[in-house]
Amino acid sequence: MARHSKLQKQILVLYRQFLQAGRDKPGFIPRIRDEFRENSRINKKDVMHIEYLFRRAQRQLEQLQDVNTKQLGSFSKPKADS
Repeated sequence: MARHSKLQKQILVLYRQFLQAGRDKPGFIPRIRDEFRENSRINKKDVMHIEYLFRRAQRQLEQLQDVNTKQLGSFSKPKADS
């Protein structure tokens, strides 16, 4: 069985922390799983993008761990006027 790199281990720890932080907040767990599942498709050689997402996730985790956080916001592209 292949060993995980240091970055892979850090991401697995981050995933567990997200699941733990979202446990008491309804609707968070499915979204966390979907986000990690979607990003798991990123090419492992694209280290810069992975590190960027890792840092972004760390900031999001801090927000999620805040007791005042009740929901997750999302960003979407504005629809073009026809």
